[in-house]
Amino acid sequence: MTRALRLLAVGCALLVVSAEARAQEGAREAPAYDPHALDAAKPFAAFSRSAMSLRDSLVALARAQVGTKYVHGGETPARGFDCSGLVRYIVAALHIVVPRTAARQAFAGVEVPKDTAQMLPGDLVTFGRGSKGAVSHIGIYVGNGRIVHASTKAGVVIETDLLKPKVAGVKRWRGARRVLTDDGMVAVADSVS
Repeated sequence: MTRALRLLAVGCALLVVSAEARAQEGAREAPAYDPHALDAAKPFAAFSRSAMSLRDSLVALARAQVGTKYVHGGETPARGFDCSGLVRYIVAALHIVVPRTAARQAFAGVEVPKDTAQMLPGDLVTFGRGSKGAVSHIGIYVGNGRIVHASTKAGVVIETDLLKPKVAGVKRWRGARRVLTDDGMVAVADSVS
């Protein structure tokens, strides 16, 4: 989280320096913000676009791993992935740290409703056996009701429909977690111990 805050601070500083340079060069200042104008700039739209861009990056990186072999304990494209190794590898690209196992990753970030209409690309989806079994499988939601996960049954990383009953063998969909918030920041973990 500290790295994300530093990046945000650096970005803001660059914007301020850039604005000062334009003002010194006699550049025309932007008109005052008019919230009623149809074409008015939305002051926080850049944050939303940035967060969606980060989500798109997570999805692209996850999809790039499709076809990588399944290896129990695997954490890299060269060696192969297991489900939690894949998740950890993907989110690490944005300097998001999650625990190593699916059971512990099930508590990373913040809980979101188990509803694809409310989920966002990059959310983590968890699975477990039986009605109250512990989480034993995890994947990354890529949008449109689909996930990317390392499948023991397929023997490779696959993209599949989240709502199909065989998405994770006989495991049931337990829930969803958000590790990247709407403003592009890393969600604080409920518990990563």
